Amino acid sequence: MDPPGTVPIFLGLTSAMTHKQRAKAARTAIFVAAGVILAFALFGQQLLSYMHISLPALQASGGLLLLLIAMELLTGKMEEPQAGTKGVNVALVPLGTPLLAGPGAIVASMLFVQRSDGSARDWVSIAIGFLVVCVCLWIAMRFANVVHRILGESGTILVTRIAGLLLAAIAVQLIADAVIAFVQTA
Repeated sequence: MDPPGTVPIFLGLTSAMTHKQRAKAARTAIFVAAGVILAFALFGQQLLSYMHISLPALQASGGLLLLLIAMELLTGKMEEPQAGTKGVNVALVPLGTPLLAGPGAIVASMLFVQRSDGSARDWVSIAIGFLVVCVCLWIAMRFANVVHRILGESGTILVTRIAGLLLAAIAVQLIADAVIAFVQTA
C-alpha cells in the first residue's frame, strides 16, 4: 500500500469522474481494500491452505493482474470507457483490489498476523499501523484533485504513464520473486 504512488494511478482510473465521484471512489476503495486485507489477515492462511494455494502463487497471480493494469495505464486505455463496462465501479476493481489490497499488502498482513505472539500489544500495533496506512491512502486519494489542478491534464497523463511504468516494474518484480520462491521450494 503506497499512498503517494496511488495518486497518479487514482487520477488515471478516475479521469472521467467529477470531484464528488472521485471522493466517493476514494472512500469505497479504502473500505474494499481494508475489508480484503482484514479478511486475508484473519482467514487467509486457512483459505489458501484449503484451496492448496501457496503464497508465491498468490503473489504471481497478483503480479500478473498488476501487469495488466499497468499496461492499460501505459496505453491510456483506462481513460476510455470500454464497451459493456458502463457503470463498472473502478473503486472496487482494480483500485480497491488488486492495487490497494494487492498481493504484497495481503501477504504482508498475513505474515504480521502469523508472526504476532498473540498479545494485546501486538494486535493493537498491527491495527494502528493498518489504520494509519488506510488514513494516509484516503488523504492521498481525497486530495488527488489538487494534484490534478496543479499538473493540468497533460501533466496528469504524463504522471499516469510514469506510474504505469513503475507499476509494471513492481508487477514484474512480484512475478520474479514468486518464480524464485517456486524454484527454491521445488
